[in-house]
Amino acid sequence: MVQKRIDKLSLVLITDRSLCKLSFFDTVRLALKGGVRTVQLREKGLTTHKLYSLANELRGITLDFEANLIINDRVDIALAVEADGIHLGWQSLPFSTVRRLLGAEKLIGVSTHNRKEALQAQDFGADYITFGPIYNTPSKAGLLEPTGPSEIQNLKREIKIPIIALGGINEDNAGNVLDNRADGVAVISSIMNADNPERVAIFLSNKIKEFKKNNILF
Repeated sequence: MVQKRIDKLSLVLITDRSLCKLSFFDTVRLALKGGVRTVQLREKGLTTHKLYSLANELRGITLDFEANLIINDRVDIALAVEADGIHLGWQSLPFSTVRRLLGAEKLIGVSTHNRKEALQAQDFGADYITFGPIYNTPSKAGLLEPTGPSEIQNLKREIKIPIIALGGINEDNAGNVLDNRADGVAVISSIMNADNPERVAIFLSNKIKEFKKNNILF
């Protein structure tokens, strides 16, 4: 079961409802129709009840597409909607506690921004990491310097779990990221802010399929 969930990490959509030009759920549905197979719910400023309602609706939609639903930080919400896993930052609950609560069959991903964090996440037992920002992105402006895609190749010498590249990735640069041996890409604005989320998802999904065909991706 864990491997089946890992196999769906090559194209991850991280949500941000504030960016949507269409309705939130229409945007997600179109992204899934276009080839996204993991949705990470990351929404700020919501009450627990509202976040649960959003997650519960997304659970139904992702199941329709046989896609993963990953919840950002909130173990209670992940358990309540029977999500496929959780994504942790460095201010989250201790990894060991989260693993005990979720069990071995659920995915746990960890956000990383440098080699030290990536190695720590791997040592903790993370199923995958996100790494970035690869390129400039408004959400990290002034906070983190872009690593550039070549840093992924350096990490691959030591990191044996999937590395999902994150930060400023779009149709123009996704190929370069994959060419540097990222196991997958996570996107926010390139799909959430798109006029046609399905078209963008199809493009990215096809690009990933090209690399998979050549045995570059997991």
